[in-house]
Amino acid sequence: MSGKPKIQEILESANHAAETMLRKKVESVISLNRDAEGWVAEIEILERKSVPDTQDIIGRYEMRFDLEGELLGYKRIMLRRRSDMEMIEEEV
Repeated sequence: MSGKPKIQEILESANHAAETMLRKKVESVISLNRDAEGWVAEIEILERKSVPDTQDIIGRYEMRFDLEGELLGYKRIMLRRRSDMEMIEEEV
């Protein structure tokens, strides 16, 4: 990427990096935010397929990008079953 990437470019980078590095399909992007140091994305990955699918194991990852959109690192921050409910705080 040349110059400052747009949010859509970071979203595409997060999807590509997750599927390349983790070799798993992205289920969803939970959040994507910019701070003074770069971009932070939280994504969910299907870790293990189960029958019934309510028992699938979903991993949530935090991915950090610099201001130019280069991946700096990632870490898994949570595992859950697809059927597990979670409290979500919406930003206003």
